[in-house]
Amino acid sequence: MKKKSYIKNAKDVIDLEIKALKKLKKNLNNSFNQAVTQIVKCQSKVILCGVGKSGLIAKKIAATLSSVGTPAFYLSANDSSHGDLGSISKKDILILISYSGQTKELNNIIQFANRNKILLIGIISEKNSTLYKASDIKLLIPQVVEAAGIIPTSSTTTQLALGDALAIAAMKEKKFDRLAFRKLHPAGNLGAQLKTVEDLMLKGKNIPFVNENLKMKDALKILTRKKLGVLIVQNIRKKTKGIITDGQIRRFNEQKPNLHSVYVKEVMTKSPISINKDELAAKALSLMNSKKITSLCVHGKNDKARTIGILHIHNILKTNIS
Repeated sequence: MKKKSYIKNAKDVIDLEIKALKKLKKNLNNSFNQAVTQIVKCQSKVILCGVGKSGLIAKKIAATLSSVGTPAFYLSANDSSHGDLGSISKKDILILISYSGQTKELNNIIQFANRNKILLIGIISEKNSTLYKASDIKLLIPQVVEAAGIIPTSSTTTQLALGDALAIAAMKEKKFDRLAFRKLHPAGNLGAQLKTVEDLMLKGKNIPFVNENLKMKDALKILTRKKLGVLIVQNIRKKTKGIITDGQIRRFNEQKPNLHSVYVKEVMTKSPISINKDELAAKALSLMNSKKITSLCVHGKNDKARTIGILHIHNILKTNIS
């Protein structure tokens, strides 16, 4: 029996959606700028609503906005007519999505928004529709050809792309950076890759500090107690002057058997490599690999000479950062 191939069907669907996205790109105008401006200015919540496939797109856009610093949630059109309109405040922004703009389930929400002067952004394709006429900001998506002529595909693709564009434009305007993004994505692989040096470093009493004028016999006791295989050397003003590792100690002892009687500053490596606490832990791992070291001193923004933490390669590897 001859095997069937459905690749042509797949390519036809994708081609339709590509054409729809190209039309959407050409359709963008100042209404998009107005929508982004209002989303950025919003001091409350962005509430999204749609019905059917448009409702699923509304849920995704709400999740994307929330993940990049704009509090947003999805409102069920059906539930809104049974009490959930009370979750909308006058400081909120409503984004209603309807390809035809005539979805009956949205009528109560539209009336509520207009009556209470709540900013309404409509994502629609029909200029003569109820939603288009009622919207304060009208985001017109192109009329497109759906797969098989009936299944919402090209239209929902344009809705999703427009929502993503709104979210990213607002994110950039708010200067929502990777550190802010990490706070909202603490779990999973993404959260691990966004961890900073400060998240993983040892600090306070866990840092194996020793004074540069301490005898090595006393420094070795600290090395043993801290169990990190490294010592951070400071001067009397608490400025970092050097670092001592297990390997250095072994090599020194092989050449000069009087290790216990010498001072720390005679053994240390001067000007140890240090990294800013706000750098990604992944960058710290890359630095360790390139320098063939297992520990880094950590400094704050304004004083590279003052160590505020120590980062060991084991602290990074156990978080599955690569």
